[in-house]
Amino acid sequence: MKKLSVFSAIALAAATPALADDVAYTVDGEAFTGYYAQAENPKGLVLIIHDWDGMTDYERQRADMLAEMGYNAFALDMFGDETPTETMDHRMAATGALYQDRERMRALIQAGIAQATEASDVDTMVVQGYCFGGAVALEMARSDMADMAEGYATFHGGLGTPEGQGWDGDEPPVLVLHGGADTSITMHDVAGFAEEMEAAGNVYTIEVYSNAPHAFTVFGSNRYQERADTESWEAYSEFLGELLDS
Repeated sequence: MKKLSVFSAIALAAATPALADDVAYTVDGEAFTGYYAQAENPKGLVLIIHDWDGMTDYERQRADMLAEMGYNAFALDMFGDETPTETMDHRMAATGALYQDRERMRALIQAGIAQATEASDVDTMVVQGYCFGGAVALEMARSDMADMAEGYATFHGGLGTPEGQGWDGDEPPVLVLHGGADTSITMHDVAGFAEEMEAAGNVYTIEVYSNAPHAFTVFGSNRYQERADTESWEAYSEFLGELLDS
């Protein structure tokens, strides 16, 4: 049996909020399933965007953790109920379809935001994404939806800017939490992102965790790194506090 790290054991033991459940919704007639967790005395709203394996118990767990910290949290669904995600080929197809159709990607973000703000009694929002979800979060940050959030955070997320897009310089703050040993999104990609943000004049912070591989926050996986996960969550908690606790 794999031994749980201290941080992941605490996370797994965190109580489920009193109001926390899956949320079924439709987009253009297609069925989607998100997850909403309500904080007791919410200080703000967090939108969670999943990795390439879809909306899973991992996002539910992170939403519950955020609710325990005092933030309403909604994990949206970017794929829909009928999209298979069991294999690597499935996941590449699901993410590739959205990378090739940015208009649909943005429409699905909007649909998730609509569900989140309908459920939440506070709408001051921060957006966070994991891996593929990090790329989606930055897609929102570069769009005309940017000002709907106070800030954006990516955990081992995609950082590339697609052709035809760019940063205006007045987008909300961005926090990048990255593993130094990530071979999927390299330090060269991180440097390129920083150069883009500097050229635009954006407010951004990049934290790099030494020897942390891609997907270092995924509890129970062979890529999980407790130190990087703990430190990145602490940095993210500070980011939330600065933007939502006032």
